[in-house]
Amino acid sequence: MPHPVALRICAVWFVLPLVVAGCQRANESDDSKTDVRRAQAEIVLELASIADSLNPIDNPWANEERLAFFTSQPVPDDPVDRLQLQGMVAREFLNSGRSELAVNAFSRMLETVQRYPELAPDGYDATLQSMAGLSYLRLGEQQNCLTNHSGGACILPIDEESVHKARKGSEGAVRIYSELLEADPDDLESQWLLNIAHATLGNHPNGVDERFRMTVEQLSGPASEFVKFRNVAHAAGVAVNGLSGGGVTEDFDGDEDLDLIVSSWGLRDSLRYLENTGDGHFVDRTVSAGFLGLTGGLNLIHADYDNDGDFDVFVLRGAWLRKVGAIPNSLLRNDGNGSFTDVTIEAGVYSRHPTQTGAWADYDNDGLLDLFVGNEAAPDEPHPSELFHNNGDGTFTDVAAIVGLDISSYVKGCTWIDYDNDGDPDLYLSILGQPNRLFANEGGVFSEVTTAGIEEPYHSFPTWSWDYDNDGWEDLLVLPYEADLKDYVTFQLGQKSDADTPRLYRNQGDGTFADVAESVGLGIPLKAMGSNFGDLDNDGLLDFYVGTGDPDLRTLVPNKMYRNTKTGFVDITRPGGFGHLQKGHAVSFSDLDNDGDQDVHAVMGGALSGDRYQNVLFENPGSANAWITLRLVGTRSNTNAIGARISVSALSAGRAVREIHRTVDSGGSFGGSSYRSEIGLGPDVDRVDITIRWPSGETQRFESVVTNQSYIVEENRDDLRSLEYR
Repeated sequence: MPHPVALRICAVWFVLPLVVAGCQRANESDDSKTDVRRAQAEIVLELASIADSLNPIDNPWANEERLAFFTSQPVPDDPVDRLQLQGMVAREFLNSGRSELAVNAFSRMLETVQRYPELAPDGYDATLQSMAGLSYLRLGEQQNCLTNHSGGACILPIDEESVHKARKGSEGAVRIYSELLEADPDDLESQWLLNIAHATLGNHPNGVDERFRMTVEQLSGPASEFVKFRNVAHAAGVAVNGLSGGGVTEDFDGDEDLDLIVSSWGLRDSLRYLENTGDGHFVDRTVSAGFLGLTGGLNLIHADYDNDGDFDVFVLRGAWLRKVGAIPNSLLRNDGNGSFTDVTIEAGVYSRHPTQTGAWADYDNDGLLDLFVGNEAAPDEPHPSELFHNNGDGTFTDVAAIVGLDISSYVKGCTWIDYDNDGDPDLYLSILGQPNRLFANEGGVFSEVTTAGIEEPYHSFPTWSWDYDNDGWEDLLVLPYEADLKDYVTFQLGQKSDADTPRLYRNQGDGTFADVAESVGLGIPLKAMGSNFGDLDNDGLLDFYVGTGDPDLRTLVPNKMYRNTKTGFVDITRPGGFGHLQKGHAVSFSDLDNDGDQDVHAVMGGALSGDRYQNVLFENPGSANAWITLRLVGTRSNTNAIGARISVSALSAGRAVREIHRTVDSGGSFGGSSYRSEIGLGPDVDRVDITIRWPSGETQRFESVVTNQSYIVEENRDDLRSLEYR
């Protein structure tokens, strides 16, 4: 009988010619095509081998495998050891999504401990009771939010349509959390989850014991003024059910409509390609895209690295997995017709380091996009970050150590920022557990800036550069990854939390930054993961959305949306309909239905294998404000014009009423928006003057441009072309 690995190799070679052979470029030789197919087969086989060979003891997120391992163990004779094994099995029932089995297992353990208290330490019965309550709560989520899904499911405040019809789960949770609070009235986690359970049953706030009742504002957020967005993911065909992962919005097939590529970090979860049909719907083209066997990835970043006019994708893998995270990333070359080829090995970007953050930029301004990858190093696990210099022939060379970026830290976010306005991209790193770092680009060589004042927070994760105040200088937002459920509830109850808060570093124009987060309303405890920014209401000011991605199943807190009011940021989560309780990961702001306003897509689902959920798409209902969309095409600069600076003077009756500044990029470090500049202009605007500073140093100006239109702007071409959707 053939060896199983040999069978897999045959299967890979059977599939790949179908999905890859037709994708090769006409000018490639037959030998080159064969080499590319062989290289992709090697990546597919390696990913499958890693998934097959994982050790469930080393990987806390491999819950199916852990459950199989623990249930296969012999039952110990010692009652204490037996109870411990039962606890491991019960926890993996819960973590793998077998919530009803988890309820039964934890309940049986509780009966045992109550009968034989000498088998467990003091307080263990309360722990088991809490785990049973959480299992009931998860059961309610699965039977309602997943099985009987509605667009408003799991979004606070729970609307009438989304109140749980299958009530066993939440009713069980109410009973158990009520008992826990009777025993310990100061248990803030149980208080929060009790109120959540009542909300899912339609009983909040009046049905909650007044001793433990939280107000609607405390649970769902303030009732500020804003229009409501609807989750239309199911109707649009983008409600992919998966775990935490990446997502990018871009025109991958050249028809000017924005498509979606999403990932799920499970080692056997395929990348998914969703093609926009142009009528508000998407079609799954995963197979024809060549994604079979290309699995996993906690984040995605995209760009046209080979300047051929279509967008390629880089898949980042291995994050959080430490010693078992040595998984290769993938560079997927777009072959021009919505299909892709894995050229990781051929392009010279193959390596095996745990990572989930990277960013494209032309750091040496040679017209070719380079790639920085921030890896997750630890004192006993050296994983240096990489800067892949684009050689211009489809290959890259890692030059990080040569150009001053010899970095070995636990990098969780990175962003390019021209902080000194000298025309070349500098690099900012968000590092978990260490001071964050800024590196100045000095003609293609980097030196660390130690006087900028941008080191905090020390437990940081997502980050991005943006000009939030439209003063022509790029600022930095860095979000923390520290607050647990107790910290969050403490803050919601109006009490002081010790958890870290965001840093909004305002660029002072002299090489330094000032943290203004507290003064603009962002002194809030967050445990942020997926997040990004855009202009929800086309007022010319940048807003942002934060996914609360804590893997802990107890952390059922709403993802948060903040609106920029020019004088500060206001929480519009509740009125806008953004308060999703499921784990929020990669976020993108893009006009997916071509109506002149930005919709919001978010990849949902958690890290544990049973914590799956459908991705969401919040449709923008629109506003009366004017807008303009610019798709820049570089000729001397990189084709995507990444790093170009756009200044817009909004005109009313020939008079400038506001100045707006944008940089061509994909937004935050965890989620990728389109490189199109979708710019809100505010009210009473009929014309705009536009100035573009290209990465090459060239400057172009267009005067009295009509608003509420989409244009293609080509470097060194004097006219604007209308962007026609096909």
